[in-house]
Amino acid sequence: MNTSESSFRGLANVSFFADDLDAARVWYTRVLGTEPYFIVDGYVEFRIGDHADELGIIDRRFAPGAGGPAGAVVSWHVDDLAATFDRLIALGAAVHDGIRERGHGFTTASVVDPFGNILAIMTNPNWVEHADRA
Repeated sequence: MNTSESSFRGLANVSFFADDLDAARVWYTRVLGTEPYFIVDGYVEFRIGDHADELGIIDRRFAPGAGGPAGAVVSWHVDDLAATFDRLIALGAAVHDGIRERGHGFTTASVVDPFGNILAIMTNPNWVEHADRA
C-alpha cells in the first residue's frame, strides 16, 4: 500500500471525555506529573512520554451526538485531511464530527466506521515535527 491508497501516517492523539473537565485536568496532572501544555474552552491537552504523545481531555458537553459511540477518541495524523475524510465517507463511514479547525495548525474530523467504531483523523503539527526528527 502506498500513500495514495492510505494517508494514515501514525497515531497523533488520544482524547477522553470528562463530565468535569476541571477535575479531570487536576487528576491527570497528578497522574502524569506534568501540567497540560494546551488549554482552551472545553479541552486540555498533555504531552507525555519520550515522543511527546498527546493526551487530550474533552468536556463531554462538546461530544457529538448524545447516545452515540462512546470511549476514547484515537486520532491518526493525515497529511490531507479533507481527501481522507471524503474517502472514508465514500467507503461507507458515517460522519461523526465534521472537519473542524482547532487552531494552531490542528484540524480534526471523525467518522463512525461500518462496525460502530469512532475513527478520528487530524492534521497535527506536533506529530509532523516529531516524525521529521526521526
